[in-house]
Amino acid sequence: MNPPNDNVRVRFAPSPTGYLHIGGARTVLFNWLFARKHGGRLVLRVEDTDRTRHVEDSVAKILADLRWLRLTWDEGPEVGGDHGPYFQSERLELYHRHAEKLLDTGHAYYTWESPEELAAMREAARKKTGGFQYPRPEPLPTVEQGLQAKRAGKPAVVRFKMPDEDITVMDDILGAVTISSDQLEDFVILKADGFPTYHFACVVDDELMKITHVLRGQEHLMNTPKHVAMQRALGFATPRYGHLPVIFNMDGSKMSKRDKEKAVKAGLPPPEIDVHDFRAAGYLPEAVLNFIALLGWNPGDDREKFTLDQLTEAFTIERIGKTNARFDREKLIAFNTDWAARAAPERLLEVFKEFLAVTDHSMRRADDRALGEVLRICAGFRTFTDVVRKAGFFFVPDDLIEYDEKAVKKVLAKNNGEGFRMLEELLPRLRELPVWDPAPIEALLEHICNEKDVKLGQVAQPLRVAVSGTTISPAIGETLAMLGPARTAARIHRCLSLCSKQS
Repeated sequence: MNPPNDNVRVRFAPSPTGYLHIGGARTVLFNWLFARKHGGRLVLRVEDTDRTRHVEDSVAKILADLRWLRLTWDEGPEVGGDHGPYFQSERLELYHRHAEKLLDTGHAYYTWESPEELAAMREAARKKTGGFQYPRPEPLPTVEQGLQAKRAGKPAVVRFKMPDEDITVMDDILGAVTISSDQLEDFVILKADGFPTYHFACVVDDELMKITHVLRGQEHLMNTPKHVAMQRALGFATPRYGHLPVIFNMDGSKMSKRDKEKAVKAGLPPPEIDVHDFRAAGYLPEAVLNFIALLGWNPGDDREKFTLDQLTEAFTIERIGKTNARFDREKLIAFNTDWAARAAPERLLEVFKEFLAVTDHSMRRADDRALGEVLRICAGFRTFTDVVRKAGFFFVPDDLIEYDEKAVKKVLAKNNGEGFRMLEELLPRLRELPVWDPAPIEALLEHICNEKDVKLGQVAQPLRVAVSGTTISPAIGETLAMLGPARTAARIHRCLSLCSKQS
């Protein structure tokens, strides 16, 4: 897909039906990379003409997801540009004008069947042939007849008259793809409510926004012949097309938002599907971008780790494959672990705060110093949810620590309260420490192990349960040092109060 001499202009055109799907994120990434590689522009266009599926706050959610990914747009909502408006619902006059042109030239016509009549037609076709294609009326209704139907309150729509010929799409990823005419029917371009369908608005906007290249998922491949036919009828240029491989789960099923519903019904935790899911699950945007870039594209060598700048330099359409991609979640976790380990402390803190902003954990109210310290002592984590699980107790008031029943029984109450007795012995020894830092704390615990001839776990684990409520925390020296002597003592005292309840 070598760009022509004029400037490259690509677009990403989401529908406001919810959060940004991870497949959509890959689409906008590939468009973003292509535009940056060739000094072009990325247009963000909101395809909001299907009012039945419109979700009011979806645009804000999609823009937030794009900004989290650091994928900026050159024209579109909140940015502006010379080819707006960038919401299709604000461009109705343009669509009507071009629909009138198609009606006047005989490339489109009115029909006004009721939903019940269309349903009966489909049912009759199903019984006869098993499939349904809209039967073109002969003779075609005149424009005046269509306008009369509208005035009479009938559900008049405008249908495009598909040419009776095969259409070949020159695809820069899949090659020449020919769709036979018997697979293509006359389709609606203007609905009875006056809004355009996706197909028509897409074609008009691509022309008026001077889009030169269209990169989108293979699920749109069967739509492209319709778009090419309309472009020819309207005298529009045809952009260069490239259809990206579909993203599948590892089991070969399509990665869909319905996966969440299926998981909930099966009593399983819902998988991450939307970009927001990955944000809330504690992934770094760098890791997500790096991972999805390799879903259907490869650099031609054995490299796997890329920054955005490196991706821009390496990206070519020719390296996009034809076969479906598999979303390997274990590999994504490995990517995230690596990205977190090598991120600069200030960058890690920035992304951690973005993660906390979409959660309701009390840690979100902590200052940068405390959050930075938590990230340091939790180094090696896989996702930020590990950090919250491992260190969230630091930010819970001492008198509100909840003790895990299994941890209390296993670590403190077993062997006739062995763990509780250890805490009673540790408390005065900890109070005597002249310096409250990780090294002297750990030295004291080792000394007690040698003194009593016990393993470190028999000393450290009771402390861990006492101060955290569970058997999970950062290194015990780091944990107590961050809590401080007063809070450590308060939590041990509170934990000891459980002893009588266990006896």
